[in-house]
Amino acid sequence: MLVLTIIFVMIAEVLIFVPSIARFRHTYLLQRLSEAHLATLTLLAMPDVTLPREKESELLAQIGVRGIVLNRPQSRVLMLSEEMPPSVSASYDLRRGTPLTLIRDAFVALMHGDGRILRVIGQVDGAEDTVVEIIMDEQPLREAMIAYAVNILGLSIVISLITAFFLYIAIRWLLIRPMQRLTSAMMVFRDDPLNARNLIEPSARRDELGMAERELAGMQRQIVTSLRQKSRLADLGAAVSKVNHDLRNILATAHLLSDRLTEAEDPMVRRVAPGLIQAIDRAIALCQRTLKYGKADEPTPVRSFFSLRDLVAEVGEAAGADGRSERQWFNQVHEGLLINADRDQLFRVLLNLGRNALDAIDGDGRVVVTAERREDGVAIQLADTGPGLPEEVREHLFEPFVGSSRQGGTGLGLAIAHDLVHSHGGSLSLVSSGPQGTVFRIWIPD
Repeated sequence: MLVLTIIFVMIAEVLIFVPSIARFRHTYLLQRLSEAHLATLTLLAMPDVTLPREKESELLAQIGVRGIVLNRPQSRVLMLSEEMPPSVSASYDLRRGTPLTLIRDAFVALMHGDGRILRVIGQVDGAEDTVVEIIMDEQPLREAMIAYAVNILGLSIVISLITAFFLYIAIRWLLIRPMQRLTSAMMVFRDDPLNARNLIEPSARRDELGMAERELAGMQRQIVTSLRQKSRLADLGAAVSKVNHDLRNILATAHLLSDRLTEAEDPMVRRVAPGLIQAIDRAIALCQRTLKYGKADEPTPVRSFFSLRDLVAEVGEAAGADGRSERQWFNQVHEGLLINADRDQLFRVLLNLGRNALDAIDGDGRVVVTAERREDGVAIQLADTGPGLPEEVREHLFEPFVGSSRQGGTGLGLAIAHDLVHSHGGSLSLVSSGPQGTVFRIWIPD
């Protein structure tokens, strides 16, 4: 930063130096013309006095010229001159100089001014009707210009160093230190992302760095939340794997005992027994695969066409709606509506949604299941008359462990249902939720 600042300041000084050296040369020549004009005025004030040759030479030396010519409207007079005036190398009329020609002439003087004799023509202030011509050596002018350039160079270096120092301090305070803070926060967070003390505290800055700090803080919070969820999921998988073996043995025993119910003489028992056996079979199948969130091995859907109305009826019985007058399950799916899906997985989806809906309603509430076939699939809608979902639950509705509004709930039901529907290429969405109730829609493409 220091080096770049010095370079940029020096470039700026060069751009300033170009016109300033031309101005210095122009001022130098005007000063010689003015001194020559004063000398001629002195001679004109004494018309009867003739200066000796030694005095003329001394006067010319003091002015720094070799000859002076005074041009008036009616006359042109050689006022002072050496005995043998030298030949002129170049002539310059200061009355006709433009900025570009003055710059060009200045650099010509710097490069070729050693030994040249100049003829300079110009006017001085206060004598507009008089034109002064002088003959002079260019070497003193060149030496003065070089000395001026050296002074400008030294001043430029000092200015660039001071500017670079203060600029570096300002940039370090405003940019470098905040960037170091950002990178340090990233490195510390990378080493221990679950440590809350490693989260960056964004400053109140409103520029791009302040925005970067706020975005980094938000990203870190999201990562921490995600890691904690995954950690809990891993713990859940480990816990399920430990009880899986014993649970399968218990379900196997229940399956053997339920088989005997089919031989009972009671008609009610014989009617209920197949549903019980089917429910135990599903539980055994789930135990054999383990839970999805303990071990990500949910099978690919095995699609087949089946009656959706019959499936919804089974879901109502399994969810506990049968026989409860205060919790009514309305199956309004048309007879003969067939859906192409994995029957067991869709059963799990509807069961999770149905249980949530039945838990939400109270008194004489109800749950209504409808469905309709569209061009490329089937849309299933499940509506309840419950109090609706809180706003904070809607934001994380399908996230495990955070999408539950029920006391003691884990939020896994909706997350599992969402993933099962997604594996079919469909979608599970919340249509509406409020005091009038909650509506979910399932879309299963053919």
